[in-house]
Amino acid sequence: MRAKATRLGMVALLLWSTLALLSTLAGAVPPFQLVGMAFALATLVALVKWGWYRQSPLARLKQPPGAWILGVGGLFGYHFFYFLALRLAPPLEANLLNYLWPLLIVLLSALLPGQRLRPRHLGGALAGLAGAALLLARGQDAVFEGRYAVGYGAALACGVIWAVYSVANRRYKDVPSDAVGGFCGATALLALLCHLAFEETVVPVGWQWLVILLLGLGPVGAAFFLWDFACKHGDIRALGSLAYGVPLVSNGLLIITGRGTLTWQVGASVLLIIGGAALGAGDVLRIRAPGRRSVSP
Repeated sequence: MRAKATRLGMVALLLWSTLALLSTLAGAVPPFQLVGMAFALATLVALVKWGWYRQSPLARLKQPPGAWILGVGGLFGYHFFYFLALRLAPPLEANLLNYLWPLLIVLLSALLPGQRLRPRHLGGALAGLAGAALLLARGQDAVFEGRYAVGYGAALACGVIWAVYSVANRRYKDVPSDAVGGFCGATALLALLCHLAFEETVVPVGWQWLVILLLGLGPVGAAFFLWDFACKHGDIRALGSLAYGVPLVSNGLLIITGRGTLTWQVGASVLLIIGGAALGAGDVLRIRAPGRRSVSP
């Protein structure tokens, strides 16, 4: 179960790797509007699924208040502070602080019952952090200036919120991942309210509707259901190390589609991130013979 759940988490990470490319293809559609529309679509898919299998939506939505606070707080809180950070701080520095969340996941996992933080988990997370920092910098100089302190705080809040959400999900193992459909619905509503408060509406045209559909089905849809299941039942330390593959694959897609440039920083980042993932998530990536069990937790 644990290995399967962790691999499903890897699928979620791969889906999130397409977010940057799809967001660029969305054109001038404002971020909160885009998030609201995509999460609304994810909610609709969940409703269709419940109807198809004749599952009661009320049963799926009737969850402990703590699960709702954690779910909506994680999904909406992350996106709210992320876009706030991009408004109030330079994108490079904001992204560097945001991408502390995989390392925080690895560190916080040590607080979970039955989990032990081994040196290889920490080493893998630190290697991934170094690779992500190098990749995001891309030859630019990261200069943290005091006038952007609020933006930096918002970016750091992103990392903390997502790490806490991912690790604390273990507490709600009995809450089915289908409940994420309700969390997506609440997030869509809050995102659209932020859109009405802070943005001007842009009506999508042509292929932009297809991009929104792909977002709602993938990185802003299925990914959150898979991540929920992976965090509850998978190896949270391995997921933290593997999460640094998101900016790596994301930049690779931008390069392949002509929206990015292949540089030596990218090559060095590949070595650091893949090496860190192999070190921190070796148990999951290693294929074992049937009946053979790993002795490490």
